[in-house]
Amino acid sequence: MIRRVLIANRGEIARRVTRACHELGLRAIAVYSDADADAPHVGEADEAIRIGPPPAIESYLDMKALIDAARRTHADAVHPGYGFLSENAEFADRCAAAGFTFIGPPGSVIARMGSKTAARETVRAAGVPVVPGDTPASQRDDDIVAAMRRVGYPVLLKATSGGGGKGMRVVSREHDAMEAIATARREAERAFAAGALYVERLLERPRHIEVQIIADTHGTIAHLFERDCSLQRRHQKVVEEAPGPTITPGLRERITQAALAAARAVGYVNAGTCEFLVDGEGHDAPFYFLEMNTRLQVEHPVTEAITGLDLVHLQLRVASGEPLPFRQDDVRASGHAIECRVYAEDSTTLLPQSGRLLRYREPRGEDARGVRIDGGVREGQTIGVYYDPLLAKVIAHADTRDAALKRLTEAIRRFEILGLRHNLPFLLRLLAMPEVRACRTHTTLIEDHLADITRAPAAALRDASAAIAAALATRGPSLAPTGTDDRPAFDPWSKPGLRVW
Repeated sequence: MIRRVLIANRGEIARRVTRACHELGLRAIAVYSDADADAPHVGEADEAIRIGPPPAIESYLDMKALIDAARRTHADAVHPGYGFLSENAEFADRCAAAGFTFIGPPGSVIARMGSKTAARETVRAAGVPVVPGDTPASQRDDDIVAAMRRVGYPVLLKATSGGGGKGMRVVSREHDAMEAIATARREAERAFAAGALYVERLLERPRHIEVQIIADTHGTIAHLFERDCSLQRRHQKVVEEAPGPTITPGLRERITQAALAAARAVGYVNAGTCEFLVDGEGHDAPFYFLEMNTRLQVEHPVTEAITGLDLVHLQLRVASGEPLPFRQDDVRASGHAIECRVYAEDSTTLLPQSGRLLRYREPRGEDARGVRIDGGVREGQTIGVYYDPLLAKVIAHADTRDAALKRLTEAIRRFEILGLRHNLPFLLRLLAMPEVRACRTHTTLIEDHLADITRAPAAALRDASAAIAAALATRGPSLAPTGTDDRPAFDPWSKPGLRVW
């Protein structure tokens, strides 16, 4: 029976798992690097233990440090969250060998499905269609180029391990092949400590549809419907929604059954996601298996919103050996949910930003009706350069997609962030696009309209923002309008309709 869970991660997902542990009466143990010593996830856990200096390779990617931390805190289970070591088969195996329950699939399953080339062959044997592609005879540059020629340009060069758009490059002509290989390999080695690559045909403007599955150790496996994750930039998801707004009942039946077949083919256990590319419209639209994520997804809250199920609760219960408390026919979808990610990044260049969060206020009260915020930071915290610049996820749920979009847009407008640049203006422009409103989305939509979505704000807005920032700065380091000194309390956000981007 699991009682003490070490959370081998940080930020928003560590807080998410901590909350689930507390709701189930379990003790949550946080880990932190020196850069995260005062981060929210550290203070919210029941215990916290240092694992190393700021660089991830010396802390959150250090398997020995994490397993030692689990031993020292007498944990009996390890939850990897997402990113870092969440899809590392060696880490899962080392946790098990050390006597800890790894909250995810076994290492053998992670190894099989974590390698995109092995996953392709496994699901193909199970009758699941895969994106046409080629695995190089070796990892020599000339063999990878030869694979590109066989597939035919344009191609997508991909790392065999990992995800999140890391180690992935579009190659449109052979002239660019060598540079793309070097860049993709270097990025994959840095992100996943594995630089192996393979080649897929580049599909033009498909939809990215993924199916959430959950399986217990008693032979029960179920899907929890699909998510549309087509709004991406550089293969990194930006907005996700459930259910897929263009997925017909016939296509839903075909694609969810394919996901279940893929999961059964490897004896999958715990939560996972099968990702597909849909190349057309209607119930007969062709689709292709892309990869399987053997972990919890960043976008899991939209599935929770429409099903009423808590995926982290289910992960913990399955890892404890409990059977799933439902069968497939018991799972229902209600309404529509949309999620977007708030990043510390310049809204005109989309480059990561660092600095101190002088003000960070999430929407609340009436502004947050039907809205869930999964945040990973706090006001006054310094956002550094060592990790992903995700500040929060905003999830809106309503009876209809239009209503969910409206709630999401209003919630983004009500965010209050000052001290560093962020992507809120980018998100507002994206959600207002006619193509997004009308469900005419595809995986290259953002890139096709990037100049419009990232345009700089009007001069008048910049001037107003600068004036308000200067006025706040005169109040000293607190920025809180206390009204206890000789100067009058000043809070620009108290003025209706006034927000600083």
